[in-house]
Amino acid sequence: MKKFVGAHVSASGGVENAPVNAHDIGAKAFALFTKNQRQWVAKPLTGKSIRTFRNNLEKYDFHPDYILPHDSYLINLGHPEKEGLEKSRNAFLDEMQRCEQLGLNRLNFHPGSHLNKISEEQCMKIIAESINIVLDKTRGVTAVIENTAGQGTNIGFSFEQIRFIMDHLEDQDRVGVCIDTCHAYAAGYDIKTPEGYEETFKQFDEIIGLSFLKGMHLNDSKKGLGSRVDRHDNLGKGMLGLEVFSRIMNDTRFDNIPLILETPDSSLWAGEIKLLYSMIE
Repeated sequence: MKKFVGAHVSASGGVENAPVNAHDIGAKAFALFTKNQRQWVAKPLTGKSIRTFRNNLEKYDFHPDYILPHDSYLINLGHPEKEGLEKSRNAFLDEMQRCEQLGLNRLNFHPGSHLNKISEEQCMKIIAESINIVLDKTRGVTAVIENTAGQGTNIGFSFEQIRFIMDHLEDQDRVGVCIDTCHAYAAGYDIKTPEGYEETFKQFDEIIGLSFLKGMHLNDSKKGLGSRVDRHDNLGKGMLGLEVFSRIMNDTRFDNIPLILETPDSSLWAGEIKLLYSMIE
């Protein structure tokens, strides 16, 4: 098995339920929130929750290399204001520590937003500083930067911006990147056509490096190429169509990393996972 496909499953009722929910849809990988993503502060994980989570990973044969936790959407590591930045850094540290406790080795996050108050470059430097601070206080968890659609004042929609952030990090061994197909397309990377697909990942390798790819989000896009609008759609129902996903499933560059669905209709996930595996030639 070279391809590890899953979805961002619910951890409602406790993180220990995420592996069960992933197993139930036939997933070989999964993503989860380790706390309520709509709250700044959450109760610490209990010893029982941590133990049960780890036991369930073993029971359902999930390896940490194929689990891609996602941090809270409230966090903005490039926040231009002191209070917002401090809150975000504390929350991000908490999320990294939760991953440590659960035995997970990566945390996926959106880089941040300048909110029209500082320049993009200033924002990227603040993001890098935020990551440095948190990596310094944690061990064993890789910070995985996700490309964005470039909606609003979000940073990280170009490979160059992600590279700029990476260049300002002190620990290059603990940084990675996650590519979201919907975000890439909305940001202007034409992965839909065979030529555009090849060109996009050639650029990715030249600017960032394929060795840094620690996961992918497989989402169709409700909006068009270069729209800069972040709206996911279910596979084959949006502007991307199915062909690009077949290409990804047959592309050895994307072996042995978590390939995660974040498509809006979760009732279709089991079918979408089956569909993706059926595409392998």
